[in-house]
Amino acid sequence: MDFVSGIGGLIILILDIWAIVSVLQSGVPALNKVLWILLILVLPFIGFIIWFVAGPKGA
Repeated sequence: MDFVSGIGGLIILILDIWAIVSVLQSGVPALNKVLWILLILVLPFIGFIIWFVAGPKGA
């Protein structure tokens, strides 16, 4: 069971890194970037879903 949860955690980490890079490459103001990144870091799974649906997209 630890292996499965470890793989799930790794997948979430990769998706969160992708989301953060996308936020950094977007054209939104710096304050918005900081807020999006904080949301993704504080709530890794939920933050990613919210970003995917409503967040800024890369350039």
